[in-house]
Amino acid sequence: MPPKRRYVSPLREQGAARTRALILEHATELFAERGYGRVTVADIAAATGVASKTVFASVGSKGDILNLIVDQGVLASGYEQAMKDLLELRTPESVLTALAHGTRRGNEGQFAVHEAIRKALPVHENGEELWERATAAYREALHTAARHLHTLTPSPPHSTEETGDLLWYWFGPTGWRTLVVENGWSWDRAEEVLRDMAVTALR
Repeated sequence: MPPKRRYVSPLREQGAARTRALILEHATELFAERGYGRVTVADIAAATGVASKTVFASVGSKGDILNLIVDQGVLASGYEQAMKDLLELRTPESVLTALAHGTRRGNEGQFAVHEAIRKALPVHENGEELWERATAAYREALHTAARHLHTLTPSPPHSTEETGDLLWYWFGPTGWRTLVVENGWSWDRAEEVLRDMAVTALR
């Protein structure tokens, strides 16, 4: 006699996916506002309107939640398509304009995620590894942009590696946060100035 096939309810699966998404959304907000170390699973459950056991069953421990936030943030950044479009550009200025706008959109749109990760670093047992995982694709994308810039005319006056490091300095998450959060600049103004700095320095 063949084994009975377990019935899977599409509505139940949709509800579970929605609960999971809400838990991650509220956890991100709480980690960004209070800091990872000051938030408990009970806090996340209360903000989501579910029991603590539902949080554990759906996404796991607080550490598991943070890992999911990191992975989700990388996927949501849309960097892969942005890089495909950028590599089609044929002038240094257009590449730098696209970098300024694309990294601005990513940092602005993923601001809560970045803050949640940043505030977790001092208390997370693997903070350095966490930051590396959160930013590795971002950094590699900027180094890919640097290599592309060196195929164009005029090419930057630095080595390819140095150009990549400079792009990270201007367009990495720390640069955006310094101007917008620490100094109160608007995203528009930060984008304009960072772009102009890059164009001037790499011309």
